[in-house]
Parts: sequence; structure tokens; C-alpha cells
Amino acid sequence: MNNTSKKRKSPLILLAACMIAVAGLADIKYRGLFFRLLPESVQSFLAQIIK
Repeated sequence: MNNTSKKRKSPLILLAACMIAVAGLADIKYRGLFFRLLPESVQSFLAQIIK
């Protein structure tokens, strides 16, 4: 029973990690809240990469 629950958690953790990564990239691309909280030097660096 314990082995089955471990098998089910693995894809869910992977899915959650992918969703967080996509949300972070979208936040940086569209200059969302997380992007605004970053220091200005990091913002300018990321803006140059995204362009």
C-alpha cells in the first residue's frame, strides 16, 4: 500500500514542478509581480535575455 502511494506522488510532483517553472517564465516574460520584486540589475539582465 505504501509503495503504491509513492508511485502516484512522483508524477504529481513532476507536474507541479513543471507548472511552477512555466508560471515563473511567464512572470518574467510579462514582467509580473515576481519580476518587479527582483533587484533592478537582475531585471535589466533578464529583460535583455527575454528580448
